[in-house]
Amino acid sequence: MASQNHHQLHFVLFPLMAPGHFIPMVDMAKLLAQHGVTVTVITTPLIAARLRPTINRDTASGLPIRLVHLPFPSVAAGLPEGCESFDDITSPNLVNNFVVAIDMLQQSFEQLFELLEPKPSCMIADKHIPWVAESGRKFRLPTIIFHVMSCFTLLCVHNLCVSKVYESVSGSEPFMLPGLPDAIEVTKSQLPRSIGPSSLIMQDFEARVRAVEEQAYGMVVNSFEELEPRYVNGFRKIKERLWCIGPPSQCNKDNLDKAQRGNKASIDENQCLKWLDTQEQGSVVYACLGSLSSLTPAQLVELGFGLELSKRPFVWVIRSGDKAEEIDKWMEEDEFQKRTKERGLIIRGWAPQVLILDHPAVGAFLTHCGWNSILEGVCAGVPMITWPQFAEQFLTEKLVVKVLETGVSVGAQAVVNLFEEDNFAVLMKREAIMKAVDEVMDEGIKGEERRKRARDLAEMAKRAVEEGGSSYLNIRLLIQDVMQQLKDNGPNENHNSS
Repeated sequence: MASQNHHQLHFVLFPLMAPGHFIPMVDMAKLLAQHGVTVTVITTPLIAARLRPTINRDTASGLPIRLVHLPFPSVAAGLPEGCESFDDITSPNLVNNFVVAIDMLQQSFEQLFELLEPKPSCMIADKHIPWVAESGRKFRLPTIIFHVMSCFTLLCVHNLCVSKVYESVSGSEPFMLPGLPDAIEVTKSQLPRSIGPSSLIMQDFEARVRAVEEQAYGMVVNSFEELEPRYVNGFRKIKERLWCIGPPSQCNKDNLDKAQRGNKASIDENQCLKWLDTQEQGSVVYACLGSLSSLTPAQLVELGFGLELSKRPFVWVIRSGDKAEEIDKWMEEDEFQKRTKERGLIIRGWAPQVLILDHPAVGAFLTHCGWNSILEGVCAGVPMITWPQFAEQFLTEKLVVKVLETGVSVGAQAVVNLFEEDNFAVLMKREAIMKAVDEVMDEGIKGEERRKRARDLAEMAKRAVEEGGSSYLNIRLLIQDVMQQLKDNGPNENHNSS
């Protein structure tokens, strides 16, 4: 990739402490560094330890990228020691403490910011760190918000917040999403928690997040223009300075980077690839419901039976956690692994997802519709089986199933918020899971058309980040915009305007 040295430019990136946020931002840091910009990623000590192997390889290859960390005030905020990432939270009672801990970071962040050399030119931060706009004003720097969701979802959420159309319908009553170029129906029970009632602390937090979005100089979006052109254009009418720079996962070219993206895999990547090598092309279902989703043991059992009933080879990722023992006990007592050992690979913990999806044996991706996973599936050219869980995932499902037409829904009906899973023992039955798998893997005309659409999107994704592609050009435009800002505002040696 062609790069131009911008010695005077130094971008500081500050991701939210959650895997779905810091993984794509580190990929973006690599993309910016490939364009010759000095990049500093600021995070917490334990997240830095997860990311360091990848960053060290980037630095060794000559990219001007570095990782620095701030102590995270876990204990002071009432969190367990070592709880530094959202996937470490085990109770809903601790979510508010996590928000408090993020607020407590501001002073140490600004002290560190003062010491950075060369002087930062701009800050790209997650919108869920609600004080970043204030810090940006202090240092007289453009603060750019990084969005880890699609323009489709951003436009849906914006239009819902403005119209409040959902206020006049019941939980299960379908209504049309307003102001979209496609006719998309949802129910109130499928909307993210940020829309509608929540605790006073979270209401205050969401209001501050919206203020950050309004005050930000611009937005960087983890998407690419060819994927959702009408929605990019629609959201650009709301936020003029909008740069789609994705899919950032495409910057990981070698197997080690793919395997260790975000964390060290809990399975040896070579063992995983060897198993996939034994399977026929396009025959394997890859099932992974994300790093935060936590299905009940009863629901996981239904998923296991659904995969077994499909009679397809599968790779099933089971999140490690306090329910792992119950699942292991079921597998042993029911002899599930014994029955499926010839065609099933079970991974407990962190999986090398990009590496698996890129393998030609994989023919479908059963996903929770987290945006990173969707983009990784798009890049791999794999059709999807959609099983949204919480947050904006039901909106993302609509994009995949109704707009892109590269997925089939298992039929989930309502958001199950984090830590509330135990209130819903089984929502999806094995037969519904098997039916969705069969439909996606169908070798008839509909199935082949879906696969062709998925392959075409993968080609578009690849071209977007290559030299001359839309995302490549958007990164150039972002860099040029920041350079122009520096030129217009003159040198700022002291950073702080106060």
